[in-house]
Amino acid sequence: MALTTRQRRSSPMDLHTTSTTDSPYSKMDKPENSTGDGDRGLGWFLPLVSLGMFRYMSASSNIIQDCDEVFNYWEPLHFLLYKTGFQTWEYSSEFALRSYLYIIFHNLVGWPASWWFGEEKVRVFYAVRIFLGIISVIADAALIVALSRKYGKRLASYTLAMLCLASGCYFASTSFLPSSFSMYAMSLSSALFLFEKPAAAVAIAATGVILGWPFSVLAFLPVTILSLARRFKHAFLSGVVISLTLVALSVFVDHVYYGKWTSSVLNLLIYNVLGGGESHLYGTEGPLFYLKNGFNNFNFCFILALLFIAILPIAKKKYAPELLVIISPMYIWIAFMSLQPHKEERFLYPIYPLICVAASAVIESFPDLFRDKYNPNHPSVLVSIAKGLRPLVLGLILCASHSRTFSLINGYSAPLEIYKHLEHHDDAGEGSVLCVGSEWHRFPSSFLVPDYVAEVRWIDDGFRGLLPFQFNSTLGGTSAAPSYFNNKNQASDQQYLQDIDKCTFLVELHLQRPYLPRGSDLDTWEVVAAFSYMDREMSPPKYRSFFIPYLWQQKNVFGLYKLLKRVPKS
Repeated sequence: MALTTRQRRSSPMDLHTTSTTDSPYSKMDKPENSTGDGDRGLGWFLPLVSLGMFRYMSASSNIIQDCDEVFNYWEPLHFLLYKTGFQTWEYSSEFALRSYLYIIFHNLVGWPASWWFGEEKVRVFYAVRIFLGIISVIADAALIVALSRKYGKRLASYTLAMLCLASGCYFASTSFLPSSFSMYAMSLSSALFLFEKPAAAVAIAATGVILGWPFSVLAFLPVTILSLARRFKHAFLSGVVISLTLVALSVFVDHVYYGKWTSSVLNLLIYNVLGGGESHLYGTEGPLFYLKNGFNNFNFCFILALLFIAILPIAKKKYAPELLVIISPMYIWIAFMSLQPHKEERFLYPIYPLICVAASAVIESFPDLFRDKYNPNHPSVLVSIAKGLRPLVLGLILCASHSRTFSLINGYSAPLEIYKHLEHHDDAGEGSVLCVGSEWHRFPSSFLVPDYVAEVRWIDDGFRGLLPFQFNSTLGGTSAAPSYFNNKNQASDQQYLQDIDKCTFLVELHLQRPYLPRGSDLDTWEVVAAFSYMDREMSPPKYRSFFIPYLWQQKNVFGLYKLLKRVPKS
């Protein structure tokens, strides 16, 4: 009894002292980093303001890189608002592959904007783009704040810089595409996962798949599976309720517009998966396409992102398992999409934010590659050099990103700008016809065509695939199943205007080629507007892909994108 004494409970100071003597202290050992009781990391203000500024710039200067964005999304929206617009075969009620629910979601902004701006359709176009930018800002800002609270300000700040300036994110953030919507959902779902809200993360993932792009389900699997593993009941119920609600709503909306009970989501999956699809009809690319494309849009950021898995054994203490789960869809998605014969740049959009996160994690871990395993706080020249390399590498990435963005905007913005000049030539009178030949795939949408232009018609320049037709209200509008549509990409004999003399205006790209374009006949056409346009075939890849001062102008070849008006007969 006398030999036994009651030991006092160790105080927090005792525990702290003991831990520092038993194992080296590191920043990651601080409980504040995970609980948020101390440094809360970046607040909401900086990400919202920074992203807001760059997304507004994107909305106002973004080019349209894919004709699918125009004909499958901008044109149906234009038809819902103004009762005119082009229809693709996917919107024929015979096939019903595209969801009107996705279009209606954007109509929530398009309809009030069309009422407010009246005949100024261009303003409606940019209002919808700004709406897309706002969604992107909210989703990406949430991801930044979540990263900051979980892993610290440095990782979050690097990611914020890349999300703002990376060329891929700059263009994808305000593109009217389901893959862009899935990208928003990816950012927000990942943020909610890091905020330890698994039910909400699963709900947003389901929204990104059903309302956005059904094929992106594969990219959302890692976050969904771990969310279910952590809180199965809540996450499962959340996912099921949101999924059933959106599917039911999608079926109802499709019934209203297609005029029959159908599911565009199911039709799309059946056509591409069970039916085998025929996407190869629209072009195929080699297995390295996405690696080349990833470097063009993210430069060294993309290379560092792919190296994340290599530094994981060293940085496992910091990044596993949560950040690994967040980033893993990048590898899964690139591998899966590279196996598909038909490849397009927009197919990678859902993982664009993850590329920025992965690259930022690698840069942030540079010093860890040289730390003494048993004495990580020991001063080392290599560690100091690695710390100094972080801002230099980040700066190089951001400069290269801006170089890419500048090159694309200044090299390929002519189609958007040329159509805006139509509003200055309303003296042509009501009933004017605008004709487009080989440049049909760069048509920037009917939002840029004034009301005095009665028709936009295609003229035969040798293309033998199926072109979009105007929605036919006589046949039923959105519920029509016109006979001239097919799913074999076979041209219809009705798609071209036969009498070229009916053309009031003509849009052409004049390049240095051995043949003369129609607009070269100055007795028939006069040039009313012209913008330089980079000749992709004649310009060296390394100079056209990135803006290099002086060399960009000297080494690249440019043509003229022209708006021509028929000369009145004397």
